[in-house]
Amino acid sequence: MSDDNPYAESLFGTMKSRVGYPKKPFASVADAQTWVDAFVRWYKEEHRHSGLNWVTPMARHTGKEHALLRRRAETYRKARQRHPERWSRGIRDCAEPGEK
Repeated sequence: MSDDNPYAESLFGTMKSRVGYPKKPFASVADAQTWVDAFVRWYKEEHRHSGLNWVTPMARHTGKEHALLRRRAETYRKARQRHPERWSRGIRDCAEPGEK
């Protein structure tokens, strides 16, 4: 049985695939901390997560995902009206996480 944490492993995989992940060890602990701080900020504030229906964790935790998902659904609806031939499979699911 493995003691690995799948969430930590997933996060580490995301970190390693991030553009700018260093090819060589950091020169110092301070350099490593600076890089990780920037990664965490990006991960929370910019990275859209599939498990959160493509909103950021910050949007989810601050309640801003409601407005984002409504705006996204409206954008898709309007695009489908303008060009229905491009939307033969319907629009992307814009339900809030946990409502699916």
